[in-house]
Amino acid sequence: MRLWRSRGLALALRAAMVLSAVAALLPTAAFAQTDEIQVYDGEIADRGVFNLTWHNNFTFSGARQAENPGGIVPEHSLNGVTEWAYGVTDWFEAGLYMPLYTVTRNHGLLIDGFKLRMLFVSPGAAERRFFYGANFEFSFNTRHWNPDRYTSEIRPIVGWHLGRFDVILNPILDSSYKGGLSQLQFVPAARLAWNVSKVWAIAAEEYADLGTLHRFERSSEQSHQLWAVVDHHGPSFTLEAGLGFGMTGASDHRVVKLIVEHDFNSPAR
Repeated sequence: MRLWRSRGLALALRAAMVLSAVAALLPTAAFAQTDEIQVYDGEIADRGVFNLTWHNNFTFSGARQAENPGGIVPEHSLNGVTEWAYGVTDWFEAGLYMPLYTVTRNHGLLIDGFKLRMLFVSPGAAERRFFYGANFEFSFNTRHWNPDRYTSEIRPIVGWHLGRFDVILNPILDSSYKGGLSQLQFVPAARLAWNVSKVWAIAAEEYADLGTLHRFERSSEQSHQLWAVVDHHGPSFTLEAGLGFGMTGASDHRVVKLIVEHDFNSPAR
């Protein structure tokens, strides 16, 4: 059974990578707005379990002009999404982000689109010293959210549990299906966490937008945000709160996030 699972995971990862290489051809310049500020840690809903994650982030101080005509002004905007997920196997989780939304002072509530997600991971990531996975997202966007109607994300996941410390890397590639592979946008994220107890953790996270694989932007034009984060893991609820600080002029300067996660049911025993 374990051999079958490992082969199934390997085949799924290979197939997903091939599909993403074809489907993710490829991105334009990044945009400032985002619905999800999170480093993926390789953990998924148990088999047969429905999960809801509610993402919200608010920009106190950020860009005062939209990056595209008719787009959203980041400063004083609330961005969020409800993320629905289902544990299909112990290595595959399917997800749906809907609705993506933004609330601004000038335009009120705006609906930004929806996303489909496929997440493949090494089973039992929380108990492994070394864990890995890959997440694939396919998005439909409204024009005010992104001038490209269709975009996608490839998010490799690599991490280590080192005693009470976690080191996690998400070298993310974004695509708008334009250009070649060299035009993929490189937007890496990383997390260093200290598990204070079984239910509490504090972490430093970093989110960046470096430009395309063909040409990284100059350091002053890159986006870099450093985050202070606190996590609480309950029996069925998980809370994550954080405060982000922009490190360059191209970054939003002060952003807060709140993520609430709930498992609706337990797998059959």
